[in-house]
Amino acid sequence: MTDLPARRLLLVHAHPDDESINNGATMARYAAEGALVTLVTCTLGEEGEVIPPELAHLAPDREDRLGAHRAGELAAAMKELGVTDHRFLGGPGRFRDSGMMGAEQNHRPNAFWNTDVDTAAPYLVEIVREVRPQVLVTYDPDGGYGHPDHIQAHRVAMRAAELAADPAYRPDLGPAHTIAKIYWNRIPRPVAEAGFARLDAEGSVFPAAASIADLPGVVDPSRITTEIDGGTGDGPSDGRGEAAGGATPHAARKTAAMAVHATQIAVDGPFFALSNNLGQPVQTTEYYELVQGASGAPAGEHETDLFAGLTEAEAGA
Repeated sequence: MTDLPARRLLLVHAHPDDESINNGATMARYAAEGALVTLVTCTLGEEGEVIPPELAHLAPDREDRLGAHRAGELAAAMKELGVTDHRFLGGPGRFRDSGMMGAEQNHRPNAFWNTDVDTAAPYLVEIVREVRPQVLVTYDPDGGYGHPDHIQAHRVAMRAAELAADPAYRPDLGPAHTIAKIYWNRIPRPVAEAGFARLDAEGSVFPAAASIADLPGVVDPSRITTEIDGGTGDGPSDGRGEAAGGATPHAARKTAAMAVHATQIAVDGPFFALSNNLGQPVQTTEYYELVQGASGAPAGEHETDLFAGLTEAEAGA
C-alpha cells in the first residue's frame, strides 16, 4: 500500500459484528477524520446462532451457510462506518469459528481456537507491515468474556505485533514495523451499571435485561486510560448512520452498523440484544485500556484520542 494516510488504526476481532458492538463509534470517527482504519476479522462466524426465523436455514446444523451471509453483513456494516479496508485473517474461511468454550467445534482441525498462534500470526504480521499502523485495538487476555475465538484473537494480535517489529522475522512479509500504542477494549463498571439502569427506566422491546456479567471487558474505572465519545446525535438515523439535525454522527453510525448484522443483533433505539433476546445498552462512548506505549493525556486524565502523544517519528512511521 502506497501513500498511506498519516494516522493508521488496526483492529483485530474474532467474528463479524464484534467490531460494531465494541468499536463502531471509534471506527466511524477515525474513518470520517481521514485515518486509515483497517479491520481484520479472524473467522466468518459460522457457528453463530441465527435470530431471524426466515434465515434459520443458514445455521451450521442445517445448510451451514451462515459464514458467507455474515461476511455480507460485515461488508454492509463497514459501509455504515465508512471503513474501506476490512479483511479476513488469511482470507475468508481460512480459520473457522470455534463455537463457545467447551463445544465440540473447538477441536475441529481448522477451528481458530485449535490453531497454533504462530501458524495464524504471520497472516497478521503481513498486514501490520503493509499498513504500518501506529495503533492496535483488540481484546484483553480473556477475550472480554471468555469466548475461545476472542481469546485467540488477543493472542494472535499480540504475537503478531511482537513479530512484526522484529527485523529478523520473515523479511519476506515486508519491512519490520513497531506498533506504537496497543489498546484493549474495556467498559468501566459504573458506565455499565448506568446503562442498565437506563434500560430498566426506559424499557425496550426485549423481554428481560442481560446482566453486567454478559458484557465484555467490564473493569474497575481505574483501568480506563482512554475514551472515545461517539456522541448521541439529536434523533434517529437516516438509514446511513447520519444523525438527524446534523449532530455528531458517530454513535448513529455505530447503531446502524450493528443493525445490519441482523442474524446476530436486534436493535431497539439505544438498546440491543443478541440471540438470547436479553436487552443491553449500546455503548455510545467506547473505552480502552492502553497496555503498550505512552499515554498522550496529562497525569490523572483520560485520553480522548487513540493517537494522542505519538512522537513525530511514530506518526510518520
